[in-house]
Amino acid sequence: MTDATEQPVRVTGAEARRIKRDALHIADRRKHHDRAPTAVRSRAKEPGTRQRVYRYRFYPTAPQAEQLEKTFGACRWVYNEGLALRAGAWEQHRVSVGFAESRRALTGWRQAPGTGWLREVSSTVLQQSLRHLDGAFTRFFKQSAKYPQRKRKHRSRDTATYVRTGFRWVEDAELPGTGHFTLAKQSDPLAVRWSRPLPAGIDPVKLSVTRDRAGRYFVSVLVEERIAPLPGAFLPGGREPRAVGIDLGLAALVTLDDGTKVEHPRLLRKYEEELARLQRRLHRKKKGSANRGKARERIARLHALISDVRRDMLDQLTTRLVRENQVLVVEDLAIVNLLRPALGKGRRRRAGLRRSIIDAAWGELLRQLRYKCAWYGRTLVIVDRFFPSTRRCADCHVKGPPLPVSVRRWSCPECGAAHDRDVNAARNLREEGMRLYRLVTSAQPPGRVPPPVIRASDPADMLPTA
Repeated sequence: MTDATEQPVRVTGAEARRIKRDALHIADRRKHHDRAPTAVRSRAKEPGTRQRVYRYRFYPTAPQAEQLEKTFGACRWVYNEGLALRAGAWEQHRVSVGFAESRRALTGWRQAPGTGWLREVSSTVLQQSLRHLDGAFTRFFKQSAKYPQRKRKHRSRDTATYVRTGFRWVEDAELPGTGHFTLAKQSDPLAVRWSRPLPAGIDPVKLSVTRDRAGRYFVSVLVEERIAPLPGAFLPGGREPRAVGIDLGLAALVTLDDGTKVEHPRLLRKYEEELARLQRRLHRKKKGSANRGKARERIARLHALISDVRRDMLDQLTTRLVRENQVLVVEDLAIVNLLRPALGKGRRRRAGLRRSIIDAAWGELLRQLRYKCAWYGRTLVIVDRFFPSTRRCADCHVKGPPLPVSVRRWSCPECGAAHDRDVNAARNLREEGMRLYRLVTSAQPPGRVPPPVIRASDPADMLPTA
């Protein structure tokens, strides 16, 4: 008798192939069917190059917009159908369906009479949609993401990815780095607004075409280029690296150890009255009407403005910090925990705090610092989140009692030094970060470049064993 808690056995071999062919309508492998399956080999990057994305806005013509509308819908449909195929195969038959089987199923969908409209879209774009689904399942099996969810119209982002065979790139000989992109199933090139040129003489690896909620079209171009590191930033008269402690907060977005503060722009608060007014207009419109769609687009345009201003501000701030300093020290913040939904007593206050953290975009700031340090030869030191940077005196290193968030200035009971809460935290972070930096660099062989990221848990692993 089978135990009720025993997990069903996965079906493999000839029986799995029969189920895929008869029940799931997945055709057998026709090409090289006698050859043993081999793992797909990814295209290797050239040594010394890094992948970089350039994003541009473009203005499609009416036929191009119509064809892109079909492409976005087809990509969304194929993603959902592939998700249903893989989920149903496992739940009903205990058969695993991977990317190769999904791609063969896509061939059948394109040939079926009811879904022949898929042939109006490039097959390489639809295959990339299935590849994105396969990546979502890979992250789920590695327990780094949740189970993939269906994509919904007006909820999910409209996007399509074109690999090398899905577009044509012609570089302008008079203006190197600019040119013409022509997508598959389209005859005219895109009218791209070249805000900056691409690296001259380098062919793009792939493109991603997106349309945001405000109706704007963007093309993201992935290239592989050699990024030259910045000259070393050292203190005058020696080889001591220039370091900066960065304390992230809400009273000030960024506080440096020298007392410099970058004010929080509070963009959501700045536009909250206009957002509320537009939301009230939206709720007065009849569902499904054209006026409701126009009201939704006005809200999307305002959110796009807020997002663009925030992204530009963070990009300029992080670039300045990376250019001026060799070592940058930040705290390992538990941003995911801080953004959990507010429940129970005091939920309104916690909801306001959560909204301010979202408006500050700490995660985006740290992400930009991380990749820019890796690009330009800098080192980002991430101090442990339990390090008492706020309540430790930066002068005498005496650790005081926990301080409420409302306390912005305090005096050390041991040495009597008066501290600004955020400046004191930045000074402590810089000192602790430099200690970790020296610990790691002293254990490395002479001449080796310091790693781009050092975590508080890394030095013990980096030190050589006896």
